[in-house]
Amino acid sequence: MLPFRAMSSGDAAATIRQTPGGPSSLALLRQGVTEILSRRRLIRYLVQADMKKRGSDTVLGNLWWILDPLLQLIVYVILVAVISRGKGIEDYPLFIFVAIIPWKWFSSVITDATTSVMRAERLIKQIAFPKLVLPVSAASAGVVGFVWGLAPLGLLLLLDWQRLSLMLVWVPVIAAVQFVFTLAVAILVAAGNVFFRDLGNALGHALRLWWFLSPGLYSIETLESTKFIKDHPIVADLFGLNPFAVLFEAYRAVIYGTPDGAVGTAHPPDLIALGSLLLGSLAFLAVSITFFKRVEPEFAKVL
Repeated sequence: MLPFRAMSSGDAAATIRQTPGGPSSLALLRQGVTEILSRRRLIRYLVQADMKKRGSDTVLGNLWWILDPLLQLIVYVILVAVISRGKGIEDYPLFIFVAIIPWKWFSSVITDATTSVMRAERLIKQIAFPKLVLPVSAASAGVVGFVWGLAPLGLLLLLDWQRLSLMLVWVPVIAAVQFVFTLAVAILVAAGNVFFRDLGNALGHALRLWWFLSPGLYSIETLESTKFIKDHPIVADLFGLNPFAVLFEAYRAVIYGTPDGAVGTAHPPDLIALGSLLLGSLAFLAVSITFFKRVEPEFAKVL
């Protein structure tokens, strides 16, 4: 076997740009979608294997999906609610927990998907199969973890039963929009990490920064009330372009209500913002699948 040699950025760019006479982007997109739909059993098997591996590798297994968000909640409540007096937000633990769960879903999927192709190096060199199922299975396994993470959120709602409402039926709809966006990012980073090996390290820092730039620990209303945002309204518009600004606000609308409202003020999400995010995510997903299929033939050579 040839010794491993990490590709330079120039080598990777040259590899990605080759095959000028290859299939069209539309043909690659159609092929990618067909592969995902026709390999549903393989994806289901990979998801089950991934969940089984998580359960066997650690003592607590999937219970970490419950414990980890709770530990994060304790840390953020101490740092923000106690030290900063919670910024005047009622039921602050529930307020931030509504954001912690979907963010953990996204960040864990992206972390797993980044190395999903590289982890299957031996399989890729031995068996011909659509590699697109690897990041898709990583994203699908994240859905199971998300459901586990909803358990402690449900407990918080039972303790604050006045916030229970029929608006909770919107949660699967919002989660579906998030899944489309997450899948698009997962496919893109899975392919990119094959050629740019530092991508995994950079993503850890990028995800951390993304979280703090998203309205997870604070509300949009709190942000807009600051002097800096009032003096620079364009910054508020840029914050609004963050997909998780839309998602966090949507989850909070149907679970928590409004920060300055009375208990039990849950309401439907902003359907225009959510619909726009869905359309943008679908377009992003199409680009990600096309890019993945474009560079897929080079995986065996690079790995």
